[in-house]
Amino acid sequence: MSLRLYDTAARAVRDFTPLRAGRASVYVCGLTVQGRPHIGHVRAALAFDVLRRWLIAGGLDVTYVRNVTDIDDKILAKAEANDVPWWAWAYDNERACTRAYDVLGILPPTYEPRATGHIPEMVALMQRLIDGGHAYAADGDVYFDVRSFGAYGELTGQKLEDLQSAADTETDDRKRDPRDFALWKGHKDGEPETASWDTPWGRGRPGWHLECSAMVGKYLGREFDIHGGGLDLRFPHHENEQAQSRAAGDAFARYWMHNGWVTLGGEKMSKSMGNTALVDEVVQRVRPVELRYYLLAPHYRSTIEYTEGALDESAAAYRRIESFVRRAAERIGADAGNRVLCADFTNALDDDLGTPAAIAAIHDAVREGNTALTDGDEKAVAGALGSVRAMLRVLGLDPLDPLWSTGGGDERLASVTGGLVSLALDQRAAARARKDFAAADAIRDQLTSLGVSVEDTPQGPRWELTR
Repeated sequence: MSLRLYDTAARAVRDFTPLRAGRASVYVCGLTVQGRPHIGHVRAALAFDVLRRWLIAGGLDVTYVRNVTDIDDKILAKAEANDVPWWAWAYDNERACTRAYDVLGILPPTYEPRATGHIPEMVALMQRLIDGGHAYAADGDVYFDVRSFGAYGELTGQKLEDLQSAADTETDDRKRDPRDFALWKGHKDGEPETASWDTPWGRGRPGWHLECSAMVGKYLGREFDIHGGGLDLRFPHHENEQAQSRAAGDAFARYWMHNGWVTLGGEKMSKSMGNTALVDEVVQRVRPVELRYYLLAPHYRSTIEYTEGALDESAAAYRRIESFVRRAAERIGADAGNRVLCADFTNALDDDLGTPAAIAAIHDAVREGNTALTDGDEKAVAGALGSVRAMLRVLGLDPLDPLWSTGGGDERLASVTGGLVSLALDQRAAARARKDFAAADAIRDQLTSLGVSVEDTPQGPRWELTR
């Protein structure tokens, strides 16, 4: 394949050559399950879902790992504030994150390891670092010695002397250097005993950075293809991951990819700042597939400034695509036409996952298809439909995918909705047959007000959801 990706470490677009022929290995930092997910959280999962789908489309067997951070300071604090066990708080929010992934059509990872399930691997990694002179224990804590690793700062292009102290400044008196970061945090008075594990250096819990390196090693080995995550993770999280893994002798990631933020009011979405748009709430305003389209349409490295107006415009753009697909499928059959990706689409995604140009190619094909529908050129309609559905499938946006045609996976709700609409259309047909056009128009207007668009065709009325 001729895929080129922007490598954060190289600060340049590079040809993607898998470590092993025919296979690709990808690790993406998942969420710290301290609360409900907002659309900024799921943007990373969506961006790398497109990467994964494109790698698969290129014929690669992809191993995709996305972790769950289910223990950290914020989880403990929020669980205590809500008077529930920390593990119950984490698990409830983990399930909410999984629902958000599922409702947006994000493929499940090959493996989804939890931090708390990999303590032995973390202990083994710390021992390797201590034995190699790159880490040290101090009163139950274990720290990475940044001065012992000459390439520290290489990922983000920073020099050690220019860096400030690590965030855990309350333990500076235990560190050899204030910039050393915690691999392991000793158990503190007042913390739940269940939130700590035995190690050779005392009971405690993992530092944030350690867990990813340990899980990468278990599931992908000491060298793998792509490490992904949000732009805010570059430093310190990914810098520290790379430092500790390479100091332990692992080659680690060959490519680093980072997606841009979703902002609200010019600021990065953040629970601590109170400027979030929760996934559960946004999919009440637009359909999940429309939210997916909204978040995928810009380039993954760009910033999305969230506004309701922009969301509505994006939803309308997707509905134009959907309308063609459904009309064409009714005319000639859903499976008509060869599923061929057009060159503009392929070139766009090969160029660092250029979704704006890829989606523009889809709209171009839709316009050609609509013209063919108007002209009655069924051969051209079939060609456009096959191409459009092939492109949409790569992006996870095919409106005929069962996930979207069943209302986000709720088959019972979809069945009831379809039955009620059909009943209303039968009543409208009966009103028209008896020439009670006022009643027929009233039924149609009522359906329109509920977000159901009705189009009369030679084959009978056709309906679709408009919101």
